[in-house]
Amino acid sequence: MEKAELAQFLRIRRARISPEDVGLPSGARRRTPGLRREEVARLADMSVDYYVRLEQGRGPNPSRQILGALARALRLSDDERTHLFHLAGEPPAPPQGPPQDVPPGIVHLLERLDDTPVYVLDAAYNVLAWNAMAAALLADFSALPPRDRNPLRWFFLVEESERITEDDEYYQFARASAADLRAARGRYPNDPGVRGLVEELLEGSALFRRVWAEHDVEIRRSNKKTMVHPVVGPMELHCDVLVVPERDQKVILYTATPGTDSHEALKLLRVIGTQKLTTEPSRLQ
Repeated sequence: MEKAELAQFLRIRRARISPEDVGLPSGARRRTPGLRREEVARLADMSVDYYVRLEQGRGPNPSRQILGALARALRLSDDERTHLFHLAGEPPAPPQGPPQDVPPGIVHLLERLDDTPVYVLDAAYNVLAWNAMAAALLADFSALPPRDRNPLRWFFLVEESERITEDDEYYQFARASAADLRAARGRYPNDPGVRGLVEELLEGSALFRRVWAEHDVEIRRSNKKTMVHPVVGPMELHCDVLVVPERDQKVILYTATPGTDSHEALKLLRVIGTQKLTTEPSRLQ
């Protein structure tokens, strides 16, 4: 526990919170900006004396419960909350589940890339956002219930994944996906969505059971895919993965080498859109 650093951090953060931020009257007799110590103690449901000792660098090691209460009282961001726990010598508690809100800048990126299929995945491979080209290439996500917007369910439970052999490019995709999902389960051990997806795939897919048993842990990287679209046919596509670290999300982009048949197929797909498609996703080859 770094008592001096913790004390200074608490004092600075307290000074940055106005009474109005936490629903308290500002009053006319405040000599310094921010909250008073007794106000922070009340918001965090602890004694004033205990909080004063923390700010003076002479208090005992605060518990995880106390640290969580202080983080809420001081309106700390996720990064500040993690820093608070580290100063107190406590590893921060794992997040409850993968974040679901996509940053506005990423949403804007999807809209701007109107000639490239792009979508956003959370750590459990749920599709959170997509553009029109992604819907045209993969599936009309808006017509699917949220639970079915999951490429791992498509691949392991819907596709004929049992015909894949170890020298197939999609076997490497299966291994990489299982390794990525295992890493996500480690980051979110208490999330029922991640746990439920793993159990569902283990029960329903022999291929997933085989690659899961390898116990690999790896964040998914870019690769190449051969896909068969129901209208424009087969395409050789580059699948690039951009990571959004602060939200633990992945932006997936599909591109084709200029001048190839696959590139022409993508251009045709942009014209066709989803007008002739069902909710059935594109198939692997």
